[in-house]
Amino acid sequence: HVQLVESGGGLVQPGGSLRLSCLASGWITKYYYMGWFRQVPGKEREGVAGIYTEGGTPYYVDSVKGRFTISQDIDKNTLYLQMDSLSTEDSAMYYCAMAIPWYADEWPQEQNWVYWGQGTQVTVS
Repeated sequence: HVQLVESGGGLVQPGGSLRLSCLASGWITKYYYMGWFRQVPGKEREGVAGIYTEGGTPYYVDSVKGRFTISQDIDKNTLYLQMDSLSTEDSAMYYCAMAIPWYADEWPQEQNWVYWGQGTQVTVS
């Protein structure tokens, strides 16, 4: 079993920046894919960014390309999401998730996301 704990959310003005963190703990095998999602009440959950732990090209949804950067520190079992040039449309609950085991540098399908964090709120206002 794996636990994911997000942190770093908060209130920020438009144009500002935040960095989210996701600490993973528990039984973590070598091959997995990590992702960030966000959800606004009344709307579907949206995949924002993802990264394969064995390297490759990070995934970004079009609306955040050039503004968000996903990264990971394998030794610390921590995933990050640097969010710059934030707008009000970025306000949401942000979740990290893990697809494990996962052996490809491609965004996993919905059913492959096994573990989820509790979320951290980002409010841009």
